[in-house]
Amino acid sequence: MNTARLEAFSDGVIAILITIMVLELRIPQGEGWPALRSTAPIFLTYVVSFVYLGIYWVNHHHLLYATEEVRGGVLWANLHLLFWLSLVPFATGWIGTTGFAPAPTALYGAVLLMAGFAYTLLQASIVACQGRNAKVKAAIGGDLKGKLSLVLYAVALVFAFLDRWVSNAIYVAVAMIWLVPDRRIESILDLK
Repeated sequence: MNTARLEAFSDGVIAILITIMVLELRIPQGEGWPALRSTAPIFLTYVVSFVYLGIYWVNHHHLLYATEEVRGGVLWANLHLLFWLSLVPFATGWIGTTGFAPAPTALYGAVLLMAGFAYTLLQASIVACQGRNAKVKAAIGGDLKGKLSLVLYAVALVFAFLDRWVSNAIYVAVAMIWLVPDRRIESILDLK
């Protein structure tokens, strides 16, 4: 089958996740800048999480654009990815409301790690469905960026209990690495 339904469903889920996150933002009590200060951790985690969901949405779009057909294994791998992404609003809320406490920081990292792992499985499922000569396989190559991200998430998980600010800096750094859409797929497909 083609990828249209899979892409539409995934787009809808990601849009709902972003909506859930923005609905969790509360208007500060009071007026002036001091009232905003109390919402800073929640707002900052919202921004980082929004960027992460945006990164997944853009790269997922490119991945499916390079995909010629999907089968059951790809559908399940995609649901696996969406499951982990669906936990982003929960982890975002917890880390933001606790002021980046160690356990919520670790949970946030665990969700990011598992989402990254699930994306890697989705790529592998697509390659298995289409064969080794598929456009996706050529575009992904060795996937150094993906593997590096998983290692950095694991390191950040450990640092959540040692120095949570290092952990959070790693989460932001990985987002910065992925902020530019995956040029490997763009170059294979001539996307501009």
